[in-house]
Amino acid sequence: MHAFTGRILEVTSVRIAVLGTDSGVGKRTTSVRLVQGLRARGVSAVLVGTGQTSWMQGVRYGLILDSLVNDFVSGEIEHQVLRAFREEKPDVIVIEGQGCLTHPAYPGGFEILAGARPDGVVLQHAPARTHYDGFPDFPLAGVEKEMAVVQLLSGRPVLAITLNHEGLGAEEVRGRSAAYRARHGIPCCDALRDGVDPIIEELRQRFPRLPG
Repeated sequence: MHAFTGRILEVTSVRIAVLGTDSGVGKRTTSVRLVQGLRARGVSAVLVGTGQTSWMQGVRYGLILDSLVNDFVSGEIEHQVLRAFREEKPDVIVIEGQGCLTHPAYPGGFEILAGARPDGVVLQHAPARTHYDGFPDFPLAGVEKEMAVVQLLSGRPVLAITLNHEGLGAEEVRGRSAAYRARHGIPCCDALRDGVDPIIEELRQRFPRLPG
């Protein structure tokens, strides 16, 4: 296994972590859709998977985060990002999140921020949820608190919010998206239902070196 080395600073690809406000909230799906959307727009992109489902789906670069001894988690994340960069030199590397920073049982995400050193974060949220999935006694911290924790730990911004539409109709999702855009001044969309074009436009504005 690999310990953290600091060689992550050699990576010149834009690194985007897809974190969430809960477990099982759609981070992997949004990560896949974002990579697909970037490629369709002429931006070379690769996915670094961090969980069992990505592994089973055959992701080329990845690890199973919750199978590792904790001392090596950030180093293995760094190692996979370095592999992706050295082998493909992509414009963008998308790192799939696990759990969430505030989750009482699955507090994933810190090692991803530490090991991958992302340039920005996409935050996945299910607006209809009031409590962490499977833990009805623990209210969800929510978007604002999760964004504050990301900023505090990484010093990097949340670039976009993506929504999981479970329990919501199409009009409700559009209303929630508009409210989050107005409140935070960043794109908000349902990546599965509506696509990821607003996120890609935001990345191109923030990182002018990207193609197009």
